[in-house]
Amino acid sequence: MSFPTSKSAMRHIVMWNVAGTTTEEKADAIAHIRREFEALRGSIPGMTFLEIGEDTSGASYACDVVLVTEFDSQDALDAYASHPAHLAVRGRLEGIRIARHQVDYAVGPSKVA
Repeated sequence: MSFPTSKSAMRHIVMWNVAGTTTEEKADAIAHIRREFEALRGSIPGMTFLEIGEDTSGASYACDVVLVTEFDSQDALDAYASHPAHLAVRGRLEGIRIARHQVDYAVGPSKVA
């Protein structure tokens, strides 16, 4: 297994299931997550991309919401993890997100098989 260098651009993907027993409660939770993370735009050094997506598949195994971010480097991604603005968002979303899955990987040239 090879690990990215600190100069590799990094993609950070996080998927959550949200709390709520009704469609409306879940929609409110997702809207709250969207607002919180979108407020980080421009405030995190090295973050070059941020996107929030809501699941439309309805599959029983699907997560409710996904956050996709990209960073200039592994160092920038590492700094994001402990950035005060990010930590504040995490604190405000405590209890709203009930399951979490994450993948981080180096972004390289696109390859088509």
